[in-house]
Amino acid sequence: MKIKKIRKKRSSVMFWTFIIAMGAGYMLSGTDMAGIASFADISITGAVPLPVAPAVLAGSFLHSIAGHTIGKDIIRILSMVIIIIAKMFHEPKSSSASDGLITTAGVFIAGTAVSALIGEIPYKLLFYMFYGGLAGFTAYSLSLIISGLKKHFVLDFSTATGCAYAIVYTVMIASLCSVDIPYINIGLITGTTITLFGAYYYCHTGGVMCGALTACGAFLSSVDCGMAVVLLPAGALLTGYLNRQKNTTSAVCFIGINFALMVLTGVTRNSIYSMIDIICASIIFLVISPSYSDRWFTTGNGGTEALPEVINARMNFIADTVHSVRMESEKISGVLSNKKNSRNITTENVVNAVCMDCPEKINCWKNNTQNTKAGFMKLSGMAEISAENFPYEIRDCIYKEGLIKFYRKISAEKIRERINSIRCTDNMEILSEQMRTIEEIVSTSGRRIDMRYSAPVSKIIKNKLNKFGFAPSEVIAYYNSKNRLNTEIYFSRSDTPENFTRVCDLIADELHIPLDSIQPVSSGRQTRIRLFEKPEYRTDIYSATICAENSENGDTYAVFGDGAGKEYVILSDGMGSGKNAAVESRMVVKMFKNLIGCGVEYPSAVKIINSVMLTKSPEETFATLDVARIDLEMCGLTLIKSGASATLIRHRGNVIKIVSPTFPIGIYSKSEISVTECEFEENDIIIMFSDGINEKEYRFIKELLLSSDDLKKIVDEICAKADVFNPTLHSDDITVIGIRVHKQNQ
Repeated sequence: MKIKKIRKKRSSVMFWTFIIAMGAGYMLSGTDMAGIASFADISITGAVPLPVAPAVLAGSFLHSIAGHTIGKDIIRILSMVIIIIAKMFHEPKSSSASDGLITTAGVFIAGTAVSALIGEIPYKLLFYMFYGGLAGFTAYSLSLIISGLKKHFVLDFSTATGCAYAIVYTVMIASLCSVDIPYINIGLITGTTITLFGAYYYCHTGGVMCGALTACGAFLSSVDCGMAVVLLPAGALLTGYLNRQKNTTSAVCFIGINFALMVLTGVTRNSIYSMIDIICASIIFLVISPSYSDRWFTTGNGGTEALPEVINARMNFIADTVHSVRMESEKISGVLSNKKNSRNITTENVVNAVCMDCPEKINCWKNNTQNTKAGFMKLSGMAEISAENFPYEIRDCIYKEGLIKFYRKISAEKIRERINSIRCTDNMEILSEQMRTIEEIVSTSGRRIDMRYSAPVSKIIKNKLNKFGFAPSEVIAYYNSKNRLNTEIYFSRSDTPENFTRVCDLIADELHIPLDSIQPVSSGRQTRIRLFEKPEYRTDIYSATICAENSENGDTYAVFGDGAGKEYVILSDGMGSGKNAAVESRMVVKMFKNLIGCGVEYPSAVKIINSVMLTKSPEETFATLDVARIDLEMCGLTLIKSGASATLIRHRGNVIKIVSPTFPIGIYSKSEISVTECEFEENDIIIMFSDGINEKEYRFIKELLLSSDDLKKIVDEICAKADVFNPTLHSDDITVIGIRVHKQNQ
């Protein structure tokens, strides 16, 4: 099983990993620490997985052969052999703790066995217990670091693993300090280089911590070596207060400060050699620092300090966007009729309107008052008034036609007022739904963001844009969970650049990173540009459409990304077919795209669209919504449906049908969506289509998906066979979309 796993890995990666591990074993094999042989190579063997561990053993064994020290190194070599044998049986269930225990046991067993052979076991037993414990604890720390790197792809000094980094760093510096190279000390050069990086990029705190650990490692190697760099933390402290000047300035000041400290404490042979090491380290720093990126390092401070600024910028931008949508909705709703108050129909109203010129008015209202009032009361209560059902109490009225017209007009006004009252109630429900939507938007925008803010990159981008005449109001650069760079750049309306491609090219050239961008989004007052590194996956998308009766297609679809690793494929089918259906579906797609691009979550976006569809016109209009949201970092799939047709997914040799038990957008004041999280993997196929595809065609589509991998052929065949499976003479607009996910390098 182990051989099969090894064969699956790329041979080039395995080759270079084996070479590096062998080189590390060879270099660390002959090193000393605190007057005894260093256990660095043993700890590395215990921490790394198979087959890297045998490479470390091979390098150590070659060094012993070259130096004729096999007898002297027998305990170390035997310890690594025991560790590798234990890993062969235990590695599938391996953990950091088990790696440490195996290393401790391997050293103790090897030391005890050799001591027993030469008769030293009584007074060597405690020593090998202590020696094995140190080696095991170092192996545990290194294994913890390796497992963390596999999960997060970043050196995280902000958590408990920061202690593990300190332990491994100190042991490695102590071991490297004893490597025998004339005139220079590779351990001090390495430690001093890292100390200068810490002082330059993380100010005095980073410099002091790295300098102290370097001095500690040097002292563990030897007292003379430690005394040569005992003031290194002080030099790093003073250099860190330069507050990120040019790297050349920092390097020169670092050399000068350490030289001054050496003169003040007395010049010795060891201090002169240490100055040579410091100069070498400064040169290495100047060469490497232009390529340095905080992508691989985190101290936990930058993201915490910048979080309020990030949240504030995003919340303000989303608030502006919702404000624009609300104002547009109010303009459209202004065409609705205003509610009118009902009028009380009194005798005086009737007399003034109808009976004023009647010659029989005195006879009716004085001599026959009771019958006249009773007749008028009946007229006011009738739903339908005509000559046949005219009240008998006033059957002799000579203005009968005038009364009928008058009361018909009053009845029509009452009906209109009742309708307006119903509309007012509906509008209040819509307004309440909008308020709830705004609350959701504000709430979601204030959630903790899964990202790691980079203050240095943000500053570099802003300075670069200012240098070329652009004036961003805010620049936010951060790394996502996969350690890929994302950048959000905000411009005010007056400072919005005309050429956004130029902005992307400038930043990509400055950072030496290929970047993509999405279409800029405007909130009315601000414009935001999102730049990002390409995610791990990409999509292949193919579509086909057929218009009903040679009219305009009522279906609308779009493909867009949010700049944060999510890609959306949206399909909307308007009511009916033709121009009106096309207008409705385009409106739904455009609003959804704009809201998602502004950072609104999809449940809130659908609610806003539903409110606009309800209030934009007194006529009944609605459209379906079918969205496939694809996570291009994790290869995840979320289907969002509102009255849409089924979606078919080919997954692991099966075809899965996802249906939506919801109504289209624009029918009810409260929107309903169906959200389905689907199992999805690379090379799976998604088929989306409008309601022009009859359910009788699903079996044909299933057979097509299971028999072919040609996405274009599948989509074209589904679209071409739609009329064959349609049992009615009436044809509908047809849109079919096929989606497949690949890795970027395929």
